[in-house]
Amino acid sequence: METGDFAWMLISTALVVFMVPGLALFYGGMDRSKNVLNMLNMNLYCIGIVPLLWVTLSWTLGNSPNEEGASGFWGGDLIGNWNQIGLDGLNMKPGDLIFVAFLMTFASITPALISGAVADRMKFSAWVIFVPIWTLIVYTPVTYWVYSGWHDSMGAIDFAGGTAIHINAGAASLALILVLGKRKGWPSESSPPHNLPLVMLGTGILWFGWFGFNAGSAGEANGAAVQALLNTFVAAAAGMIGWMLIEWYRDGKATTLGACSGVVAALVAITPAAGYVGGLSSIIFGLVAGVGCYFLIGLKNKLGYDDSLDVVGVHGGGGIIGGLLLGLFADNSAINNEETVPRDDWFQDGVFFGGGELFIDQLAAMGSVIAFSFIVTFIIAKVLDATIGLRVSEEDEEAGLDQSQHAETAYNL
Repeated sequence: METGDFAWMLISTALVVFMVPGLALFYGGMDRSKNVLNMLNMNLYCIGIVPLLWVTLSWTLGNSPNEEGASGFWGGDLIGNWNQIGLDGLNMKPGDLIFVAFLMTFASITPALISGAVADRMKFSAWVIFVPIWTLIVYTPVTYWVYSGWHDSMGAIDFAGGTAIHINAGAASLALILVLGKRKGWPSESSPPHNLPLVMLGTGILWFGWFGFNAGSAGEANGAAVQALLNTFVAAAAGMIGWMLIEWYRDGKATTLGACSGVVAALVAITPAAGYVGGLSSIIFGLVAGVGCYFLIGLKNKLGYDDSLDVVGVHGGGGIIGGLLLGLFADNSAINNEETVPRDDWFQDGVFFGGGELFIDQLAAMGSVIAFSFIVTFIIAKVLDATIGLRVSEEDEEAGLDQSQHAETAYNL
């Protein structure tokens, strides 16, 4: 790697780390005032425990460049990679080590996404156990399938984690909340965001960090990174406008929460496609995600599952929208890829650019992750519920999780 590439990857890694407190503020503002610290702590815990698990186990099993010992489920030579990372004094080349760090940030934010679905009612002790188990046996194999395993061999593509992160987290969120149950009083009692300025601040941090998330996934400071950055910016803008317009048309008002939700939905949708589509296509990604996710979050009331902060609708739904649109709009000819990589060998074109197989591959890849993540997460949740219990008591839920789980109060009024 050149010096400029190293600099860009170092910056991108830091930007994705910054997304976790941004997500915490985004979710925290949407939550009730008596539970905001609990939400912040659930997110903060993820950037404590996951990096430790990543460097000891998950990097090798999910992303190791060492093919020795690889299997169809996950790969890597565990002991060999411990040596490479430095546990016996041998070190990876810096060009490899930066990707250990960069991908570690992706692993850290993925379980944090799930926290929004279980807001107001999950024991913090159960969360502490759930996150490392889920990271190891759900996130780790899925990321291997997507980037090194059978998804990659099949021809499915995912530039920055639409399938590996957002669809994965969305499916897991649905499984977890079905075991956890509904909040007390839901849906008859409304629980509007307690602090919309926090939501806006969190959205801004997420949008800023997402440039590292998507453009950093190019792996270098190259044309693909520039394309991904532009697509990320344009899609998010279109998502905001799309959500505001449909909300204004149907509900009579354009809201702050709606504008922020539209931005995040579009960021999710463009993530798998950021380096694979032309700039104007990203407008379609944003508009479809903004309007589509507006309708998808309404399913929880119709189907009766209590997704507190709309993780299933925005992250799961937005990831699916992005993956499907990628199967239509992927365009080799529009991408400023490095000249050393033959365009025909980089990725398949979508339906609208002469391809067709990619769309089928995308369906297979997304369907497999939804099924695997949902089933395994459901089993994990059932085991935890039967042993230590997932849910706080009715009294603790009424008092608020800040007090009952952390003995703190966010606002001393």
